[in-house]
Amino acid sequence: MKKNILITLISTHLLLASEPSGKEVFEKYCWGCHHQHSEAFGPSFSEIASKRTNEEIQAYILDPESMYKAFGYKRTVMTKLKLTDKERETIAKYILSYKGK
Repeated sequence: MKKNILITLISTHLLLASEPSGKEVFEKYCWGCHHQHSEAFGPSFSEIASKRTNEEIQAYILDPESMYKAFGYKRTVMTKLKLTDKERETIAKYILSYKGK
């Protein structure tokens, strides 16, 4: 019984440790064009968070080419990123953490 509990705890810890944080996803995929507070090539996360919902952010990340007109943009240069669902959810939450900052 103790062995099963220990295995479950270790497995859970390893699973949680393998999921990237919002900052890690940002640094891997977004840093080249976006910054948290200042405009770079793309809008800052604080600007995005002030205008968009979680669902809108995830939809745009999933398919920027089909979403840019719905957002009122004249064009998009954002590429379609090959993120897992978990990475997309994580980065959307990370972006929204800059709302009002």
